[in-house]
Amino acid sequence: MRALTVEEARQRAADLSLRSYEVSFDLTGEGDTFVTSSRIRFDATSTSTWVDVKPERLIAVFLNGQSLDPAALDGGRFPLTGLQAENDLVVTAELKYSADGEGLVRSVDVADGRVYTYGMSSLESAPRYFPCFDQPDLKAPYTVAVKCPEDWIVLGNGAATRTAPGEWTLAETKPLSTYFVTLVAGPYHQLRDEHDGIPLGLACRQSLKEYLDRDAEDLFRTTGEAFDAYHQLFRARYPFGEYWQVFVPDFNLGAMENPGCVTFTDGLLYRGQATEAERSTRARIVVHEMAHMWFGDLVTMKWWNDMWLNESFAEYMAHRVTEDATSYGGNWTDFAFVRKWWGLQTDQSSSTHPVAPDSLKDARQSLDDFDGISYAKGAAVLKQLAKYLGDDVYLKGVNAHLEAHEYGNADLHEFVAKLTEAGAQGLDGWVDQWLRTAGVDTITVERTDSGAVLHRKSPDSSRRLHKLSVGGYAADGSATLADVVLDSDSVEVALGKDVAVVVPDAGDDTWAKIRLDPASLAVLPRVLPTIADSTTRAVIWNSIRDAVADAELDPRQALDLFRAALPAEDSDIAVGSLIGWLENRVLGGYLEYEAARGPIADALSNKLATTEPGSSLQLITARGVVATTDDARLLQSWLEGSAGPDGLAIDQDLRWSITLRLVRLGAFGAAEIDAELGRDKSTEGVNHAARCRAALPDGKEAAWTRIMTDPSMGVQELLAAADGFWHPMQSGVTAPYVDRYFTDIPRTGEIRAGMVVSLTVRRIAPRYAIDPALIAPAEALIGNAEVVSGIRRQTADFLDDLRRTLAVRQAFSGR
Repeated sequence: MRALTVEEARQRAADLSLRSYEVSFDLTGEGDTFVTSSRIRFDATSTSTWVDVKPERLIAVFLNGQSLDPAALDGGRFPLTGLQAENDLVVTAELKYSADGEGLVRSVDVADGRVYTYGMSSLESAPRYFPCFDQPDLKAPYTVAVKCPEDWIVLGNGAATRTAPGEWTLAETKPLSTYFVTLVAGPYHQLRDEHDGIPLGLACRQSLKEYLDRDAEDLFRTTGEAFDAYHQLFRARYPFGEYWQVFVPDFNLGAMENPGCVTFTDGLLYRGQATEAERSTRARIVVHEMAHMWFGDLVTMKWWNDMWLNESFAEYMAHRVTEDATSYGGNWTDFAFVRKWWGLQTDQSSSTHPVAPDSLKDARQSLDDFDGISYAKGAAVLKQLAKYLGDDVYLKGVNAHLEAHEYGNADLHEFVAKLTEAGAQGLDGWVDQWLRTAGVDTITVERTDSGAVLHRKSPDSSRRLHKLSVGGYAADGSATLADVVLDSDSVEVALGKDVAVVVPDAGDDTWAKIRLDPASLAVLPRVLPTIADSTTRAVIWNSIRDAVADAELDPRQALDLFRAALPAEDSDIAVGSLIGWLENRVLGGYLEYEAARGPIADALSNKLATTEPGSSLQLITARGVVATTDDARLLQSWLEGSAGPDGLAIDQDLRWSITLRLVRLGAFGAAEIDAELGRDKSTEGVNHAARCRAALPDGKEAAWTRIMTDPSMGVQELLAAADGFWHPMQSGVTAPYVDRYFTDIPRTGEIRAGMVVSLTVRRIAPRYAIDPALIAPAEALIGNAEVVSGIRRQTADFLDDLRRTLAVRQAFSGR
């Protein structure tokens, strides 16, 4: 099925004006299909168009009372001719439930056999469960009717009313884009509350009831705090009636901002211990989706090239509001360590793109740009813009934009116009420098007698202005800070003579690659542990990680720094982020696995012995020990409950992590996995078991076959199997699958759709096969236009990482 192009969308938007949708769902069937009927009233200035629907069987089409031949359906588009000024279209179709997280998803809970459904409409998914004019700039109000089993409840964008046993209606909504429409139906557990006149609700699977009940107070409180903050920041109150937050199974994202009924992955309902970093992340996701109620839902982009107006804004506001208005701290530290690091890697990849590109991709290709640039880079740019303009001007412009385009659509030009009217000056240059170009500047340091000189190097001619602070740190960690506007290629900074370490952008205020000078690097193992500000430490670590990736810094030097800094590190965000980097990039990548693993495991074991029992720091460190130790007896004693660290609960999820490590160490096999699944008879247990079975030497072929050929495999089980497949300790066992990746992965684009295609590639690409012979087949796959764009994009990222790793090994293998 061909994807919608921007030219087609613009023409259809010019031709049509939508009045309303009436959508009815019949979910009472026993099979893997359901029936939907859409009645769409619309005006037209053209005599022809098409409606989007992707059915198993198109049952009937009536246009202005005239029956049309269902056989006219062509590639998901049904042609409409003879349009009048006012039109009434009714399309009835039998559609298939989804297992890939797009359309109407149907999931059976292993714990109790209950069936749950929810709708995911993002990008091309809406026509998979209701006929519609599927593009962001054709908005209309919706009313929905649902028939379903009598023990189900129904939720959606409008308030739900049960009209009879197994029959529900949803109140008419405000005008919505198709990609915001959702339907949640099943025997969900519900909780209700109210804040400032807004009805609030939470829901989840029955088997997760105890975890939602436990966390409900926290979730309701965070939601209320964020509403208060947004109502203060924006002149418009929350406009969409009730506000439900539903934790759904087999979700392929973190959350989706459906107005009135936000859906979240139910992995955010933690079954066991969770770190403060994880709980803070969940709070930010909640606050991020709430920001979308204004930026994205109330005012929506016209086409996907302006998705940054949704995602960058929500990302920035989530960190800002969660930090300022909720009980969760460390948000800007997380932004630096996690989100910004993600974005910086994306911006240095071959698939980089501007935050707001002029080039207009079709709807399917646009999915590839939901990445670290559209989220993290855009958020960093907005953070700097707000600081540069000041909140008075910035928020005045934002609110004028929301008021001018409420319930409609707008683009970058219209957003900038409102900021300019609010008093911002020189935004054309800012747009050209920060939004219309790709790539990242590098800021380096040259030491002087009185401080330093900052040098800016750009990958293009944009010469971006950077407003930042420079930190000079003495041996005891005491700081001298200087505010700097870097508006030329070199700027002098006065810091004094007693500075041991100089850190450009110490407050993480701009978007740039930071390079420390040799004198700072030489003393960093002694000084870094004394620097109190966790965000500054994140800036330093991003510089170190990036310098290693660019083959400018020996990864062994970075490993020595990790060992020196870890004992004093008090941020679970930092420890978790660095462990992830060591696992994914250093161990078996930049450095040979076993040579580097031992020192890392020893450092983490020593850290674990000194952390406070029951603390987040203990939990994240323990997870690192589990992932890196080769002491199978120690891990088995933890499972048996005889020798675990004081205060560390060996809950079910940690048991699965230990089981996975023991499988990789060869100490556990299929029998032990089955025994653990016997303890954890849940959907989560099935997913964990899939990860462990994929790690078995004799489980590789079965896992590979399912990943590559089974369209019925649920999203979370699929991704878990892919996560378990590769590991540096198993390079001999997995070697036969390296070449098979390039022949087998293209076919997954034929059996799955949407976000899960890219997510699968990211996990199942042979990331530990550091071999220059893979460059040619990767380039061939990337260049094959017949392969789904998401597969080619993720393979390009894999190739970027491979080339970098090869360069690092070549530069430092002889030292």
